Amino acid sequence: MTDMTQKLPRPAGLWKRIDKTWLVIVAIPMSLALFDPAQLSPAFKIVTTNMSQTGVFIFIAISLVAFVKAAGAETLLAKAFEGDQRRMIVMAALLGGLSPFCSCEVIPFIAALLAVGAPLAAVMAFWLASPLMDPAMFMITWAELGLDFAIAKTVAAVALGVFGGFVTMAFAHSPVFTDPLREKPQVGGCCGVKQPFQGKPVWAFWQQAERREIFRSNWVENFLFLFKWLMLAYFIEALMLHYVPADMIAAVLGGDGLGTIVIAALVGMPAYLNGYAAVGLLDGLLEQGMSDGAAMSFVIAGGVSCIPAAIAVWALVKPRVFVAYISLALVGAILAGVTWGMIA
Repeated sequence: MTDMTQKLPRPAGLWKRIDKTWLVIVAIPMSLALFDPAQLSPAFKIVTTNMSQTGVFIFIAISLVAFVKAAGAETLLAKAFEGDQRRMIVMAALLGGLSPFCSCEVIPFIAALLAVGAPLAAVMAFWLASPLMDPAMFMITWAELGLDFAIAKTVAAVALGVFGGFVTMAFAHSPVFTDPLREKPQVGGCCGVKQPFQGKPVWAFWQQAERREIFRSNWVENFLFLFKWLMLAYFIEALMLHYVPADMIAAVLGGDGLGTIVIAALVGMPAYLNGYAAVGLLDGLLEQGMSDGAAMSFVIAGGVSCIPAAIAVWALVKPRVFVAYISLALVGAILAGVTWGMIA
């Protein structure tokens, strides 16, 4: 008789393979159905309305990212780290704030640059800007929070990169920034990528079967990624709008004072889960009374300190450089919040 116990997956192994985000997405409506059935329909209405409104933005964004991937345009990133160091900082901040690549994907590239002596100041500029904005993030932020906020966040991302880069350059010979690399940098990443920055871009990618497959697989992967996190964000937004008192949000994060902006930055750093999910959460928080300046401070501080971005830095540099990275992010987030609070 066959021993069937050898073929059954172990509960612990099965649990590790399950995507916990999807479990939460399923758990929210199930909990509403059990404990507050009257709120189930309104919650689904908020989710479906938001998803339909952002649908066209999602399609455009993931198509653009897939095109860049299939064409191999990551090679253009390397040009930001050539020439005069001040120009490098500005170019690295611009590319970091505009490139469609996650923090994990640039780990091997940054590791190689640091290993061959690329200035830490330019790398810091790229690191600070890259988690905050990309084409997909811009489109979704535009759809949810408006074009003005999307543009302002993009400007803040690039400005933070430039700020952090020049501060690092000014103190390059201080004990904080000398000898920044770990002895054995970890070059892996959550995306499972290897060194992608080789060769010249092939813009007519559809002429090669391999590149067409890269486009298809990347499109599907990014669609599922964005769909998952936006679903979670919209469900949480629905819960927040109904169960979190608006006057409480307004009391803590409302108003234009410096205190609310600092609190938003400090809360955003540990509370931030994912940049795409944060867009939906911010929409709900703003409706509940969060100030514009606090919203910008929250999203900038949280974006730089979120787990993928933080891992990308921690994996390569010594703890003192990592602390400097977080400190620069916090100061930059507060400055961005104050500036946006005065303009908005």
